[in-house]
Amino acid sequence: MQRTRPPFRADHVGSLLRPKYLLEAREQWQHGRLPEEEFREMEDDAIRRIVQLQEDAGLQSITDGEYRRASWQQDFVLGLTGIGQSTEQFEIPFSGGQAFKASKFSVNARVSCPPGGVMRKHYEFLDSTTRETAKITIPAPAMLYSPFGERTLIDPAIYPDAGQFWTELGAAYNGVMQEFVAAGCRYLQLDDVNSCLQCSAELREQTISAGGDPAAALAQFIQLNNAAIAGRPSDLAVTVHLCRGNYRSEWVASGGYEAIAERYFTEMDVDGFFLEYDSERAGDFAPLRFLPKNKVAVLGLVSSKTPELESRDDLKRRIEEAAKHVPLEQLCLSPQCGFASTHEGNRLTEAQQMRKLELVVDVADEVWGRY
Repeated sequence: MQRTRPPFRADHVGSLLRPKYLLEAREQWQHGRLPEEEFREMEDDAIRRIVQLQEDAGLQSITDGEYRRASWQQDFVLGLTGIGQSTEQFEIPFSGGQAFKASKFSVNARVSCPPGGVMRKHYEFLDSTTRETAKITIPAPAMLYSPFGERTLIDPAIYPDAGQFWTELGAAYNGVMQEFVAAGCRYLQLDDVNSCLQCSAELREQTISAGGDPAAALAQFIQLNNAAIAGRPSDLAVTVHLCRGNYRSEWVASGGYEAIAERYFTEMDVDGFFLEYDSERAGDFAPLRFLPKNKVAVLGLVSSKTPELESRDDLKRRIEEAAKHVPLEQLCLSPQCGFASTHEGNRLTEAQQMRKLELVVDVADEVWGRY
């Protein structure tokens, strides 16, 4: 049985590999060798192309591949009023020895939603290019809590009470959501790494050693994320992607969902959860038993990190395993993460990426029936 409301039986997280010519154009534009107007026209054309490829693959949810962003997170957050970049740098180590480096965020004024929202024009252009359901993806507000941390993020001269910052951040996000809705958006996704990092026993121990409380942190993440979508209209589908890190095919943490599943699945006010299940790092399917009957789990069984194409028989077998813990009608299929969380992208080709998306659609059609 197919779904008429997102998430769809065959879905995807959002970011897609940028074509080489667009990467080269971005570098030229950043160094002042390409006029911005010409670069933006190239972005528009590239988005039209990737939209067509998604439609040709049979997908019902269509994104712009996050082609207008250098980073899935930085570009959006810096669009909020009151948030800028610090002179300090942060560094996140990844599994293969690479490190993601960027400037920390800083709060230079009271935080709010700017007039017209953030990335509303991105959505409007995307929606104009597709006959399917346009999906916008944004970082969850919980992402501002760590690794940046309130001690380095919040200036006490602006926010003497750190709690007030988190309240106003949630309200700012809610304003962004309302702008998307006003533009016609009916499919919104929050990308949440910090909550998923609580799955790691090692990172939970680090939190405790630093004087923190993992349970309290998870509660705050849930509260922040829910504030962002509070009062949403009934026809706006919202999902959240729980991610263990994705940068140039590497990852940050391991651990099954058992540590967070009961609370996160039941308390997050969303329609579905994109869950990473592409490797043993994600644990087993047992945490799916906590999924409420009105919510959906999108099984990320196809890796966006590796070029090898998964076996459709193995995918169907794993879906059957998951269905032992939650009814099949509450399940969908997708790649485990985006293919390009930053503009550099993961270590596979555009052709390999498309074969994986087509595989997701083909297997979903076999399991749930072609719509």
